[in-house]
Amino acid sequence: MERSHPTDGLPARVLARRTIHTGRKFRFDALSLRTTDGEREICGIRHPGAVVLLPILDTQEGRCVVLIRNFRPLLGDHGKVIWELPAGTIEPGEPVEVTAHRELVEETGYRASHLAPLGRFYTTPGMTDEVMWAYAAYGLTHVGAKPEPDEFITVEQVPVSRALAMIDAGDLADAKSIVAILTAHRRGML
Repeated sequence: MERSHPTDGLPARVLARRTIHTGRKFRFDALSLRTTDGEREICGIRHPGAVVLLPILDTQEGRCVVLIRNFRPLLGDHGKVIWELPAGTIEPGEPVEVTAHRELVEETGYRASHLAPLGRFYTTPGMTDEVMWAYAAYGLTHVGAKPEPDEFITVEQVPVSRALAMIDAGDLADAKSIVAILTAHRRGML
């Protein structure tokens, strides 16, 4: 049963918000909430937003998607390399499509002639206010990758059938990548 605050119809009210830490890209906030059961504190990440790209290539072997293997230091005790689609954070004042084109080149080395929107979604609304815009990228030309110094990425062309099988097997377990691939597949774009 959903409970609502008597004055505004929401189940809780934010009483106060304070910044715990401001990093290079993100801000960490603590929020004091009032619910019908009393007061509590939650912490979360304030995020400028991001993009995820589904690069689509037509090859002699058939349609492929460009996936990256990306080192994620927060996974496990020593970090982990996982399969993902290229993605990145929107810089202050930067239009979303500019971010998409920039990140595609940085992480994969491909430039797209056309981006098709797949939608937008909250990545983890219990922890952050991050909104991610998803795009399919077409008309790819290889121009050379330009990864940032803290990115450890390898790029691979993967047949669509294999990418879908990787999702089913749990080998591709990155949520943003799964959302983009399955959305494009459902729309007949793959």
